[in-house]
Amino acid sequence: MISHISGTIIHKDLDHLIISANGIGYKVFTSNNTGADSIIDEHISLWTHDVVREQNRDLYGFISKNDLNFFELLINISGIGPKGALGILNTAPVEVIVEGVRRGDTTHLVKVAGIGKKSSEKIILELRDKLGKLETEETSMNIVDAIDSLVALGYSEKEARENVKKLDKELPAEELIKQSLKNLH
Repeated sequence: MISHISGTIIHKDLDHLIISANGIGYKVFTSNNTGADSIIDEHISLWTHDVVREQNRDLYGFISKNDLNFFELLINISGIGPKGALGILNTAPVEVIVEGVRRGDTTHLVKVAGIGKKSSEKIILELRDKLGKLETEETSMNIVDAIDSLVALGYSEKEARENVKKLDKELPAEELIKQSLKNLH
């Protein structure tokens, strides 16, 4: 089982990257944000989930271990496969989705093709019990709001998340945004 890959991006597409590691090109399915933040010929390290089926083998890659853990929680819910889980992760950062699940908000889940109101409510019920296993680094609303605001200002989700992680998590969202903007310029 492949659990991590580190190499050079040699190709990128809407839903996957080709990563050259030790002379072998691995097709790794990624979220839209990971793909958008990736640059050809740059080095990348991803946590991966290896899916082996009768006819194929797919690799799913994530920048953070937390994103991988959430993906694995999602695919353990009846009716959600790897592509559906990736679809959910494409709707918003994991922190935002987790906060929505804790509040019972189905907004991000119903955006995914094939997931309606009833399915999203079922997913929320199943996820609430499992969220304790998820090591969330940043689930308070001030963190989520700060990341969302920085993304709205044109920064990549990766830049915003990494910058906010360096700051005091107890600060209000407005202060997190101000300090992040200073650090990003």
